[in-house]
Parts: sequence; structure tokens; C-alpha cells
Amino acid sequence: MKFLDEAKVHVRSGRGGAGAVSFRREKFIEYGGPDGGDGGRGGDVIVEAVENLNTLIDFRYQQHFKAEIGMHGMGRNRTGHSGKSIIMKVPVGTQILAEDRETLIVDMKIVGQTHLLCRGGDGGRGNSHFKSSTNQAPRRAEEGWPNEEMSVWLRLKLIADAGLVGLPNAGKSTFLAASSSARPKIADYPFTTLHPQLGVVEIDDNEFVLADIPGLIEGASEGKGIGTRFLGHLERCEVLLHLIDCADEDPVGTYRTVREELENYADILIDKPEVVALSKADQLLPEMVEEQREILEKGIGKKVFIVSGATQQGVKDVHRELRRHIVGERERRALEGREDEGYQP
Repeated sequence: MKFLDEAKVHVRSGRGGAGAVSFRREKFIEYGGPDGGDGGRGGDVIVEAVENLNTLIDFRYQQHFKAEIGMHGMGRNRTGHSGKSIIMKVPVGTQILAEDRETLIVDMKIVGQTHLLCRGGDGGRGNSHFKSSTNQAPRRAEEGWPNEEMSVWLRLKLIADAGLVGLPNAGKSTFLAASSSARPKIADYPFTTLHPQLGVVEIDDNEFVLADIPGLIEGASEGKGIGTRFLGHLERCEVLLHLIDCADEDPVGTYRTVREELENYADILIDKPEVVALSKADQLLPEMVEEQREILEKGIGKKVFIVSGATQQGVKDVHRELRRHIVGERERRALEGREDEGYQP
């Protein structure tokens, strides 16, 4: 299945049916009076966030969504049939934007969340509603109310607890494969990963979701390489894991390159908690790896882990560190939410 994280669709609800102009025509009933029924209501266009979807590929093949119109009213006070609503199923984490691609209409963050995107028109009233003491035979009925239509953009931002960043071929896919049941493509050339991958990590009877995005290079914010196209998927992560190849000739420069690209994309990424690790530790002698770690820790002023996806060295330690940050961020947000409501700890 192909990955698609952005799509444009056109949606239209159903217009309401018109009311009927009708009179009773029955034997032995003189002056039967009006009996025109109301028009049916038009269908709505509803968006629903569902499980087991992680791509918008379905919207590449269907871009138009039209709900049914309401049927006209009929004699004998019969109301027209209401049009069927249409439900667009999108992955959790999908944002719906206006046609300008900037105005956020709704953010579908929760499984089962629904949003009325276009409301169907109400049906018009039949002539039986307009009967009065001075107008016993009204020949007036209402037209159905108009529908709504619009073009919107769907933008998917994957729901993940932790995100992997680094240069191409930094060992991110190998780490993801070693951490979970995910089986991303692994090869010894840059840009092996062309779209985000997700994996579920189990550690100490707990689970969290880890996301791997294509590697960044210098100038990515200007469109070089795959650019920053997939960085939006990291915005929902609680913590970032920055992997650097232990054989890198300038690990400090590599670290700063990736951080600059994150900062150029959005401040929200640069402010997230970060775990730094030297990857592919099995490819160098232990003393050489330790020397690289000392250089990196001195250059960035942070603790640096040593990992190897091939031998599982240090993988569990990194998982526990990521889990610690995830729990801490969730508790911090929960506390901020309670304080906003007047909570006093």
C-alpha cells in the first residue's frame, strides 16, 4: 500500500427536497383542502477518524464526495425521502484545512471522532402548512434549502510517541526494525526510507509508538533531498531520538546540521525533548566508539547513548530513556491542563 499524507477533495451535501402543492380529491369529500407533504432533508457530509488507517491513498482515486439530495414532498401529506449522508473515513491524526491550506477546520486526533463538514439542506414545507382561515386553498409551497459545498485539504500527521531523526543512512530503519515488529527497507545507500514508518516498542510491560521519517540533509528546509515534507509527522511526538553514525568524521557538525533544519522548519520541533545516540556501534572498535561519544558529548553538552541495531547493544537503554520522556511530557501537559482549569496542586 502506498503512503500518501496530503490530498485535496471536494465535498457537497444534499439539497433539501421541495414541498408539494396538492389537494385532496376523494369521492364524497367536498372541499378536501390542501395535503401537500414536506420535502425530505438532504444528506450530510461527515468525517470520521478510524483505526487501522495510516495513509490517505484512498483519496487519490476518489476526490469528490456528494451526499444524496432530499426527495420532493407528495400528496396525502407524504414527506419526501431524506437523502443518505456520506461518511469520509480518515486516519487518526488527519487535519482538515480550508482551500487556502492554512485555515484549520478540524483536527481528527481521537478514534471515533466525527465532524460535520457540510450540512444537508432542510426540506421545504408543503402547502398544507399555509392553510389559514382566510386562505383555505393555498397554492404555495417552499423550495428545499440549498446545500453546502467546499474544497478542503486533508493533511495526515501520524500519531507517534517518539520520532527518529538524523542524516540519511544513519541507521534509523535498522533501529526501528530492532525495536519493533516493523520491517522497513534497509540498505547501505542514502534515502532508503522514502516515507514514514511506524513501529510499536515494548519495554518493561509498557508500549509506545516510534516513527521513522526519511533522513534530512543540509538544505532540506530549502527543498534539497526529500526536504522537510515529512517533518510534520514529528509535531505530535513527545520526544525525538537523534541518531548519528558513530563512524561520522564530524559528529558535532552532523548534529548541528540536523538541528538547524528542524529549527528552520518549526520551533515546536526544536523545543521537544531529545535523546542523542551514536548508532552502528558494531562497525567500530569499542575504544573508537567511546572516543566518538566523548567528542560528541563535549561538543553538544548532552548525554550520548551508544546503540547497535544489529547486535541490540544499548537499544533497551534508549527505549527506557524515551519512555521516561514520554511519561514526563504527558504528566506535564496534564498538569498544565488542570492549572488552566484552576487546579491547585
